[in-house]
Amino acid sequence: MTDIMIIAPCSGNTMAKLACDIIDTPAVMAAKSHLRNNLPLVIAPSTNNGLSGNAENIGKLLNRKNYYFVPFKQDNPITKPRSIVFDPEYIIKTIEYALEGEQINPILLGV
Repeated sequence: MTDIMIIAPCSGNTMAKLACDIIDTPAVMAAKSHLRNNLPLVIAPSTNNGLSGNAENIGKLLNRKNYYFVPFKQDNPITKPRSIVFDPEYIIKTIEYALEGEQINPILLGV
């Protein structure tokens, strides 16, 4: 048992599975088991379709209890306009806040 779990990086595929309760990989199985114990799960998103097809799943997870996001931003707005990536400098801060039941601002503006 752990106090907190982090999936870093967390692909769009993994976020979609979490959002839709599809349990078919070790990471998702571990996450769902962890969440079943009412413990915080930290997601560090890194996906090429975060601002398109996967935006709905991110929205679902942002709205769920015990899910916390490492702040993320557009990866490269020019060549990959729908891609997002987490900022690794916020991992520790996100974990600290999640252990207190709080989400720091999950979306970073600017490049």
